[in-house]
Amino acid sequence: MRTLWRFFAGFFKWTWRLLNFVREFILNLFLIVLILICAGIYFQFSSSSTPAEPQKGALIVDLTGVVVDKPSVSNKLSKIGRSLLGASSDRLKENSLFDVVNAIRQAKGDANISGMVLDLRDFAGADQPSLQYIGKALREFRDSGKHIYATGDSYSQAQYYLASFANKIYLSPQGTVDLHGFATNGLYYKSLLDNLKVSSHVFRVGTYKSAVEPFLRDDMSPDARMADSRWIGELWQNYLTTVAANRQITPEQLFPGAQGLLDGLQKTGGDTAIYAKDNKLVDELASRSLVDQQLSKVFGWDQQAKDYKGTSIYDYQLKDNGSSDGNIAVVMANGAIMDGEETPGSVGGDTTAMEIRQARLDPKIKAIVLRVNSPGGSVTASETIREELAAAKEAGKPVVVSMGGMAASGGYWISTPASYIIASPSTLTGSIGIFGVINTVENTLDAIGVHTDGVSTSPLADVATTKALPPEVQQMMQLSIENGYKNFLGLVAKSRNKTPEQIDQIAQGHVWTGSDAKANGLVDAMGDFDDAVAKAAELAKLKTSKLNWYQDDPSFADLLFSQLDVSARAALPQALKAWLPAPMYDVMATLKNQPGLFDTMNDPQNRYAMCLTCGQVK
Repeated sequence: MRTLWRFFAGFFKWTWRLLNFVREFILNLFLIVLILICAGIYFQFSSSSTPAEPQKGALIVDLTGVVVDKPSVSNKLSKIGRSLLGASSDRLKENSLFDVVNAIRQAKGDANISGMVLDLRDFAGADQPSLQYIGKALREFRDSGKHIYATGDSYSQAQYYLASFANKIYLSPQGTVDLHGFATNGLYYKSLLDNLKVSSHVFRVGTYKSAVEPFLRDDMSPDARMADSRWIGELWQNYLTTVAANRQITPEQLFPGAQGLLDGLQKTGGDTAIYAKDNKLVDELASRSLVDQQLSKVFGWDQQAKDYKGTSIYDYQLKDNGSSDGNIAVVMANGAIMDGEETPGSVGGDTTAMEIRQARLDPKIKAIVLRVNSPGGSVTASETIREELAAAKEAGKPVVVSMGGMAASGGYWISTPASYIIASPSTLTGSIGIFGVINTVENTLDAIGVHTDGVSTSPLADVATTKALPPEVQQMMQLSIENGYKNFLGLVAKSRNKTPEQIDQIAQGHVWTGSDAKANGLVDAMGDFDDAVAKAAELAKLKTSKLNWYQDDPSFADLLFSQLDVSARAALPQALKAWLPAPMYDVMATLKNQPGLFDTMNDPQNRYAMCLTCGQVK
């Protein structure tokens, strides 16, 4: 018996030692990885102060993911991640529009850069004004005498828009130029809410305020369909006009319509690459190896990299991208507007107002450029930002609004104090309207045998998601929405020197393109970010201008833990990711393209000025 006991005691003793060894090994391994990451970040910081000269050859614009005004993860962190983990093909990666444009413009005058290669196979897209701004920089680069070459196995519409600025476009013999037009697609929840017995109490003002339709219908209303058809058609015509001009063909030749495209493909036996070549969409059909050979003749051969000589745009160091010594503040409002502090991908009312306040109180700042790319959101947060911007203007500092892809609803609300508003012809703006949504689940709970009861001193106190909304509260809510709309009209009317009645005729939640907004007096001029900066300098009477970008840089801890998250996600095997069904990507993308529908609905009065369809174009 004693021998048996010793055997078990010895077994557990050695098992315990083995577990301790494994635990210490894992902890030590984690510590080593942590030290390596810290060292990588330290060396990245220390080396970033002295930009290295790029290799002589091409600037390789190998954009991965999407281009946005303000990435959720800073460009500095992205560079560190690339240094530690190598190149990534994450199609959800966000790139700064202004970093991309500044890199192209710097390369234009860089003696080490003799040309450019647009390698767009992993580029997922951007809104049309952003593509136009990048295209402007590409045209400047090409006009300097340096050639641009575009290469791809196939081209999506966004990829082809940028490729059209190239001197020469290569396409794989098995590839295609996928031109099909624009569409909006949203999710509608009425039947789902009915099946779940959720009561949706919707309050709105505006015939065209379609943001609440997902709660009320299972399809798009005729009014919303008519309005969206108009502005989406304008965006498509803007696309065709620019690309056709770049390729020196007619818009009809670029895209002859669905039937014309079908007829053309029948002539080539369904060969999409031959169709693209015959219709001058591309210049040459060539495999990757043949393209590499031709680019090597142009830029030279890198024996070490076994590729043509060039520097990735992600490795190309910017020498000057704004500083704290600037005299024009740039404040970014990128994403859905919500109350409180900023979160990645959204506009925090308190955060943005604080940035404007800092610029207002800084004696070195002589003007403010507010870059707006937002579908709107919380009325309370929008008003917080607007009040601070109005205070800056009253303090004698000119305020110029530069509208990006969207400046609708709340995005237009925060623009009203501006001394001058500049929009792109393809900007989606207006959508002047207010709505509110309160969902209650009393019927859902009743269906499963859960009931709510209690006493209150007044119907106004008896408000809960588990109870029916009292009629008095519903009436007060509608009055609050109508009052918010009246205030919205008044703000716009005052800023645009019109009467509220005149604004009401072009409001009602109506979405306008930038060109239509100019015709209706909602913006002052057509242009881009450069024009906004120039106007700010003009209004402030500055002989020389320098930008001061007001945006939070991540702390060392933020960089460290964000990088650990990147490392963890990067370590997931592709086989595991592949288990997610392909249709799920479409559903997730659709939900993401309905900005602020759930996670940013935190207005204390449940009042929202938001355009959901503005973010659904694809």
